[in-house]
Amino acid sequence: MKYEVLEYFEDILDNRRKYFPGDTYPRRGLKPTAERLEELSTNRNRRGVPLIKEEQKEDNETQAEAES
Repeated sequence: MKYEVLEYFEDILDNRRKYFPGDTYPRRGLKPTAERLEELSTNRNRRGVPLIKEEQKEDNETQAEAES
C-alpha cells in the first residue's frame, strides 16, 4: 500500500531518509510495519501530527479493477 507524505519528515528508522510533502511513502525496497504506518499516519509520533495518508486510487484504476 502506498501513502502520500503530508508534512516534511526524516524517517529515523530508514537512515534519516528525507520525505517531502507530495512524496510517496514508503520508498521502493522499504517494508514498514503496521505499527510504523499507524505511527506516521496519526498524531502518535514525535511531531504530534499525521505525516502520511493512504493514497486514494484514481477512478479509472478503481473501475478497471472492478471490471477485471
